[in-house]
Amino acid sequence: MSDTAFDHLFKIVLVGDSGVGKSNLLSRFTRNTFSPDEKTTIGVEFATRIVPMSDGKAIKAQIWDTAGQERYRAITNAYYRGALGAMLVYDVTKAQTFENVPRWLRELKDHANRDIVLVLVGNKADLCEAKGRQVTEEQARQLAEEYELPWMETSAKDGMNVEDAFVKIVKDIYTKAFQGQNSTTGGRNMSVIAVDANKPDGKPGCCNN
Repeated sequence: MSDTAFDHLFKIVLVGDSGVGKSNLLSRFTRNTFSPDEKTTIGVEFATRIVPMSDGKAIKAQIWDTAGQERYRAITNAYYRGALGAMLVYDVTKAQTFENVPRWLRELKDHANRDIVLVLVGNKADLCEAKGRQVTEEQARQLAEEYELPWMETSAKDGMNVEDAFVKIVKDIYTKAFQGQNSTTGGRNMSVIAVDANKPDGKPGCCNN
């Protein structure tokens, strides 16, 4: 399959405090690169990657990396609209970034699709030994259970669970939007851009908002 052929386009946002590693998670997943000196995101940036589904369909994940600083909040909030999935990222070595997760959840509730697919991610697991862990696995599990979120820990530096985290979001969106659309409730409220892969311009074939 070519890099440009895909059946559906899913918009996904990375959300969390500044410095938790959202940009490096994005670059690890889309380009398989990591930069220890990567600069803080200003506003928003995005990258894409094709993710194959088990039924042969190809999903183009359009992943938006949003700035975590307060001064960019008005800009980033606008990019939540139309997002089908969000990765809520905290730094396992910084407790404050974990404590702010409920605030990010409220922002998504206020500005994003009500059926948005969420995954809670504790990044920088590779630094636990060197810097000391401030967020325990048990704390994370309890928060995930409270908000009914899937959870995993990742390392953008060594790639641990990065692929799994992004692919899970894409697969969960696909299942919710398409494989459940023949049921009485599944798929009806998802805002999905369906793209005809045979169109040379790659423009959406239909859009159900």
